[in-house]
Amino acid sequence: MGEPSCDLVNPMNEQHTKPVVGILGGSGLYEIAGLTDTQWIEIESPWGAPSDAVFTGSLDGVRVVFLPRHGRGHVHAPSDINYRANIDILKRAGVTDIISLSAVGSFREHFEPGTFVIVDQFIDRTFAREKSFFGKGMVAHVSMANPVCARLGDALQAAAFDLNLKVVRNGTYLCMEGPQFSTRAESELYRSWGCDVIGMTNMPEAKLAREAEMCYATVAMVTDFDCWHPHHDDVEVADIIKVLSQNADNARALVKSVVPGVAAARLATCTHGCDRALDSAMITAPEARDPALLAKLDAVAGRVLRTQ
Repeated sequence: MGEPSCDLVNPMNEQHTKPVVGILGGSGLYEIAGLTDTQWIEIESPWGAPSDAVFTGSLDGVRVVFLPRHGRGHVHAPSDINYRANIDILKRAGVTDIISLSAVGSFREHFEPGTFVIVDQFIDRTFAREKSFFGKGMVAHVSMANPVCARLGDALQAAAFDLNLKVVRNGTYLCMEGPQFSTRAESELYRSWGCDVIGMTNMPEAKLAREAEMCYATVAMVTDFDCWHPHHDDVEVADIIKVLSQNADNARALVKSVVPGVAAARLATCTHGCDRALDSAMITAPEARDPALLAKLDAVAGRVLRTQ
């Protein structure tokens, strides 16, 4: 593993003039044709050990940073992933825009396996995960009304159309704790709530990305119909892996296609305010703030803390 280079890691969280695209996903997604100047880099986080080192490179002049969410070899279960450390090291790596790719089950007849869903809403049903960088000694409340960046969603949709992929724009992602799959009763309940897909990894990932003032979007790759569908078998890992393998080429092609579009569409600031989420979120009085927690927040919240 190489040491972090000074032009990649930015622990002081300064505003970037050029976008850096982060990709959160499974193993194999970093194998993208055209990616140059590649290397694995270990980045330390005050929030503990991240899932893995990051894989960095350039694509059409745009810096790309990949992080295998489950680690190489898929060694971390969804509940064991250190989501705070993962988002923190992406921030330290200079990432401005995160594209999250994840496998999901479908609650809709027309969201067949192989469909890519560009999610716009989440329901968080997890209960065993650290969900915030903030807490006692530094309290903050960010808005999650619109949890994904519409600009990234637009770029993903355009890239998917260009590739003739089967893509659906907008959908509600229910994040369950896992690692077991749903019971049939749970599956039917979530369908009645209006949920479209179900997965185990995008929460608290999306919440933490918002706290870190990073634009975030999810591409949910449908692998199965969960267990509600009367004419399809119940969920099996072997079936999921088979569909994932079939989706891998499409996922890599989507990443390759969308990165230049994301970079081209980004202005100095996000038009949706993702990169200013902390402007009015932190409410603990300066004299009551915990110095130890503030030190850990140097990357995530440094932009705002340096002005207060």
